[in-house]
Amino acid sequence: MSLDLLFITLGALFLAGLLADQVGRRTKLPRVTLLLGCGIIVGESGFNLIPPEAQDFYGFLSTTALTMVAFLLGSSLTGENLKKHGQTIMWVSAMIVLISIALVTVGLWLIGVPAPIALLLGAIATATDPAATQDAIRQSGARGAFSKRIRGIVAIDDAWGLMAFSIAVVFALGLAGEVEFALLGHATWEIGGAIGLGLLIGVPGAYLTGRLAKGEPLQSEALGIVFLAAGLAIWAGVSYLLAGMMTGAVIANFARHHDRAFHEIENIQWPFMILFFILAGASLQVDTLLQTGLIGATFILLRIVARLIGGWVGGTLAGAPVAHRAWYGVALLPQAGVAVGMALVAGQIFPDAADFILSLTIGTTVLFELIGPLATIYAVRKVSAQDLIEKTDKKATKRAEQALHQK
Repeated sequence: MSLDLLFITLGALFLAGLLADQVGRRTKLPRVTLLLGCGIIVGESGFNLIPPEAQDFYGFLSTTALTMVAFLLGSSLTGENLKKHGQTIMWVSAMIVLISIALVTVGLWLIGVPAPIALLLGAIATATDPAATQDAIRQSGARGAFSKRIRGIVAIDDAWGLMAFSIAVVFALGLAGEVEFALLGHATWEIGGAIGLGLLIGVPGAYLTGRLAKGEPLQSEALGIVFLAAGLAIWAGVSYLLAGMMTGAVIANFARHHDRAFHEIENIQWPFMILFFILAGASLQVDTLLQTGLIGATFILLRIVARLIGGWVGGTLAGAPVAHRAWYGVALLPQAGVAVGMALVAGQIFPDAADFILSLTIGTTVLFELIGPLATIYAVRKVSAQDLIEKTDKKATKRAEQALHQK
């Protein structure tokens, strides 16, 4: 790409992001949905205005943006937060993963999808989009316990999903007459290696960052940590999402002298997110959603139902407030990159079904990326409003009791 075209493209994309941000503030529509919509309009499914060379940046931008998101989500996994909300985070995330696999697999098998492929699609259904969910929560402005739990759930959701997918692949091969246990070893390395890498970067990072001087140096330190985590994770063949999350969690728990690394990433994250979501939207093929037909519609319906049931069951087992239980699944509908990555792996293992698996995953991702952030914002705001009313009622009741006692 020529230098002039590069600057024109970047300028136009940033201005489109600014427009989406302003429309989102005035209409309360999710910025993520608006950015994806902009990408679809100017991308291959729309007017095809983005130069093909611009898509070369998508890999770098997606890795950078998602590692930043994972780093920020890791900050929610502090000892204090886990002590308050850890039981809910673990139960809800685990139940959503298990029920998604079971319900989607059985449902697709009943309508004629071969059992191995149905099992793989059930595992793909477990993936959640951390970037869209995190931005929707931030845009909602909610600060209560529910939003903290959603952040924690999203932070560990991909770990559960990767483990479930790896196990599902082994069983799918078994159903097809082949067994490949080496895939379990690969999954163990991808998850365990990412956790180890996060510790390796996070422990010294917790003690060394913020020591040089107050202010600006911490921004370069925070960026250095994020890029180092992403680069080493890719080099080692482990999950950069989990590595970024673990790095953030370690720093949040052990850096007693500052928490500015997270503020600095929050301040510089949005430009990366603008380009990431617009280019993601430009790469989405809306036609594939229509091509999935009955199977695609069934997958969408079953994934939504599984999230609702999983959120309710997990919240009930964890003893979460009754008013929150129905909304966990609603808040966790976005689906994106991790699901497509799983679909690519599934396609390599079952090449005859590769086009079907990838088309269905990409097609349904279009829908979940457009409606998911809307659902997240609605759920978080709904629960926040309920919590505020309940808190106000308790205060009013307490004042009335005190007044009655004084009389």
